[in-house]
Amino acid sequence: MRTASIARKTHETDISVEVNLDGCGTYDVSTGIGFLDHMIEQFSRHSLIDIRCRIVGDLHVDQHHTTEDSAIAIGQAIAQALGDKAGIGRYGSAYSPMDEALVRVALDISGRPYFVWKADFTQEKLGELDTELVEHWFHSIGQAVGITLHVELLYGTNNHHVCEAIFKGFARAMRSAVERDPRKGGAIPSTKGQLGG
Repeated sequence: MRTASIARKTHETDISVEVNLDGCGTYDVSTGIGFLDHMIEQFSRHSLIDIRCRIVGDLHVDQHHTTEDSAIAIGQAIAQALGDKAGIGRYGSAYSPMDEALVRVALDISGRPYFVWKADFTQEKLGELDTELVEHWFHSIGQAVGITLHVELLYGTNNHHVCEAIFKGFARAMRSAVERDPRKGGAIPSTKGQLGG
């Protein structure tokens, strides 16, 4: 089983995260931000990555540190669980519809983080979550795992649907990328013999 745990305590957040890449999408998430909990739960359920994420953050300041650090810690745990990435699919992509919204996500667990974001929100908050932090969450997790990540909203008007479609699309793309491909026989999925650098 490819599992990892991260414990991280700063003056801004106190976090513990556990992941199982070979799970079935079970989750136990508590960040103190209800909508962020909902989105991380969606990511877990649709990627089939089991996630336990507990955060106590400085929400009396704002939501930035909690949101950012949740992505960093989950990303670090995923990277640790991937190890040398031998035998993984490496690439993943998904079209993710939710009612009137359609999102396209494409990614490569390349070890060389790069981020392209083409999505906007027309309201400042979803529940309690500042919508400007959604982009930052994806940038942060991409950096932590080492993902080339492209996220594009093709169309959509309902902000909740747009956000949820993005998280679900990312989840489905990650599911393809982290799964082991038996045809690869445990080989590193690169002609370099390593990923990153």
